[in-house]
Amino acid sequence: MISSGISFSRSLGRQKVFCVGQNKTGTTSLAKALKDLGFVVARQRPAEQLIHDWLRRDFRTIIRFCYSAQAFQDVPFSLPYTFQALDMHFPGSKFILTVRDSPEQWYQSMTRFHAKVFGNGRIPTYRDLKNASYCYSGWAYEVTCAVYELPDDEPYDKRTMIDHYLAHNRSVIEYFRHRPDDLLVINVANEDAYRRFCEFLEKPCLRNAFPWENRTAEIGLR
Repeated sequence: MISSGISFSRSLGRQKVFCVGQNKTGTTSLAKALKDLGFVVARQRPAEQLIHDWLRRDFRTIIRFCYSAQAFQDVPFSLPYTFQALDMHFPGSKFILTVRDSPEQWYQSMTRFHAKVFGNGRIPTYRDLKNASYCYSGWAYEVTCAVYELPDDEPYDKRTMIDHYLAHNRSVIEYFRHRPDDLLVINVANEDAYRRFCEFLEKPCLRNAFPWENRTAEIGLR
């Protein structure tokens, strides 16, 4: 269920901005940049609690949640299948796919971040993920193992995770292949990324580069 603290408004039901890049691709910096441009960015924690709806491929509650704001990022918006459902329900919306320099860079950033948050400095085991209290007990396990279809004995299998990252990016790019005005693919670390981002949204540039949010040693952009 969506938290009763979320307010819904049909006035926010017009054009949306969906950030569909995987976690650890600069999505927190992207959210900060959207806020600075005046977009109402959705609260992350209530959105993350919709993971069970996503696992069932039931997008009704996720779509209803989208009336609470104008821009959205991370789970469940960064997961496969979500962007197709949202595109059908909110025609004319903008989609932004954030990527890293390489799949290897993304994997290293993911595992370092999870080691810090869930594993006391080491890559978490499935027990660590099941016992993690983030969002609710078991959430980290459901997202990491169920979403990536990882085995319990190796919850961060490198090949599986990288294949998932690449497949998701390919599916987004292929889906919008004939609609270049609706999808922006950017690496927020690139010099021209912020300018392209503002041009895509038809907004004036407020700075020269993306704000660097969620900065931690050797972890990189979220």
